[in-house]
Amino acid sequence: MRLATWNINGIRARLQFVERWLAERRPDIVGFQELKTEEQEFPFDELARCGYHSLIHGQKAWNGVAVLSREPVELLHAGLPGHEDDGSRLIAVRQGELDFVTVYCPNGKSIDHPDFSSKLRWFDSLQQFIEQQYDPSRQLVLCGDFNVVPTAVDSWSEDLLEGGIFHTVAERERISRLCDWGLRDVWRERYPEKPGFTWWDYRGNAFRKKHGLRIDFLLATQPVFERVQFVQADTAWREYIDELIASDHAPVYMDLRD
Repeated sequence: MRLATWNINGIRARLQFVERWLAERRPDIVGFQELKTEEQEFPFDELARCGYHSLIHGQKAWNGVAVLSREPVELLHAGLPGHEDDGSRLIAVRQGELDFVTVYCPNGKSIDHPDFSSKLRWFDSLQQFIEQQYDPSRQLVLCGDFNVVPTAVDSWSEDLLEGGIFHTVAERERISRLCDWGLRDVWRERYPEKPGFTWWDYRGNAFRKKHGLRIDFLLATQPVFERVQFVQADTAWREYIDELIASDHAPVYMDLRD
């Protein structure tokens, strides 16, 4: 079973990328973030022709999350309770005994911006939601764009960026609390010393310079983590393909044994 996450940075703008990636990687379930579209504009038919069912929690021009699956899944939640004004940032589904939640966490802009404290409150509510809705002894994957760099190895330059947005103690503590509850950071536990960057700024030739950040995660409870055979930061899909402009994020996927 292959599970994936990808901040696609505009599903309509990146549809040909998505179609090609789905055909090549063939994930069973994938969470998309930053759709930038409402439901009526979402390409359900095109993705169905690729073999996927789609459930979305969309928003015009901004935010938006979706789950695509080869087999139908049950929609459990659309949106983080109490944070409707923060946009469409969470969708939770279930397939058999597996719960799958994808999130697009707030950016925060900068540590002195009012959005930063809103970001921390959003994370606190996410923690409460996970604790109330799920059990760490059961199968859960929480994935998405978390807009946090958990440790120094996840940043291209901790020396330059420490204490700034994505790199603060307060943000890192929120990720640690999720892990303390019972989630395993699959990439970091499989590869303790490999950066595994998933995002590169479009500006300044950051991708070529390897100036990236790891902010997109697959977090899994122990029953899922024990099944992990392989995890990949799919950086080939951060490249241009036939003049198509890639998202500024790379997909991340993991394979589970049956």
